Amino acid sequence: MSEAWLSIIGLTEDGKAGLSDASRLAINTADIVFGSPRHLALANLSSDGAGRCRAWSIPFDVAPVLALRGQRVAVLASGDPFWFGVGGSLAAHLPANEWQVFSAPSTFSMVAARLGWRLEETACFGLHASAFATTRSALHTGQRLIGLMRDGASVGDFARWLTERSFGLSQLWVLESLGGPHERMRKTTAADFSLTDVRAPVALALQVAGTTGLPRSAGLPDSSFASDGQITKSPIRALTLAALAPRPGLHLWDIGAGSGSVSVEWCLAGGHATAIEQHANRVANIRSNADSFGLTKSLQIMQGLAPQAFAGLSPPDAIFVGGGFNAALFDGLKTLAPPACKLVVNAVTLETEALLTQLHAVHGGELLRIELAHAAPLGRMRGWVSARPVVQWSVVL
Repeated sequence: MSEAWLSIIGLTEDGKAGLSDASRLAINTADIVFGSPRHLALANLSSDGAGRCRAWSIPFDVAPVLALRGQRVAVLASGDPFWFGVGGSLAAHLPANEWQVFSAPSTFSMVAARLGWRLEETACFGLHASAFATTRSALHTGQRLIGLMRDGASVGDFARWLTERSFGLSQLWVLESLGGPHERMRKTTAADFSLTDVRAPVALALQVAGTTGLPRSAGLPDSSFASDGQITKSPIRALTLAALAPRPGLHLWDIGAGSGSVSVEWCLAGGHATAIEQHANRVANIRSNADSFGLTKSLQIMQGLAPQAFAGLSPPDAIFVGGGFNAALFDGLKTLAPPACKLVVNAVTLETEALLTQLHAVHGGELLRIELAHAAPLGRMRGWVSARPVVQWSVVL
């Protein structure tokens, strides 16, 4: 198309008065205007059903906008439409020449400006559409974070969630209707939160204080995970993740996932994973761990057996096999894997160890034998208790 038919317009709480001339022109000349009831009201418009001004459907869906392709359409959004906003959802379906955007200051920018915080040093979360657990990686003493909240009640819910996890001493600011005539900012702590009159639109800011948060290094304590004992133990997991080399945006297949601990740590490093596990009770543990770490959007869980469970999966950038490895599975993975895919296999049985030795001789890669021992009581003294050795093979397929 020769020119943009879709205008995505950011609003703040000062409404139409804060819009640029170009934004006003896009609204005034649009055949159809979409927005939430609040956004329409800020623009001095109101929903007229299927007429010119239309409120978003519930549940939220971009399809009604895309169905009007070719007509002049304006979409009203909050602040910067491409920061936890509708802009990214719409642009994902359209070439860049079909839309234009008129951004306003984001809520994150306004919160940082009110508090004097450096935004580049602040963790930002869309808690209006994500679980509180998504903040876990940012919860360490001294960290600042800003969250967009669903409604007033969710602010109290988050304060209680923090307190239950020993972050009750964290300073918490509640910021309502930023940029508008009803703007209000109040400060408390998570443990002392008692506000009952918080109104949307609302954001919160947090200066974290409390127990030590999640470390950034691999090999989280085994106690961090729900497990029936089928878990890649912490030191072995650290070496496994070092071999897998996770990076943001890469996709892992975790075959015979057990508790899903490797998948969880891969996702915490910024990647996406598919955990494949045949046992229902272990699938339940993986799901619990994904929820606990706030990774439900990045960790897909498949109950089934390889190779049947591979059907329809996105191609992997790396593959980990923690159990059930055999020659047939290797042949299948070598056929399915895209070029430069990394395969890491851990073996604890003599039979699988022998197979890895043979495959290493033919295909190369790195073969590592890992033997660990930990100190434990031995009578009135202490002695070393050896764990079963693990043989790890890593190779680029």
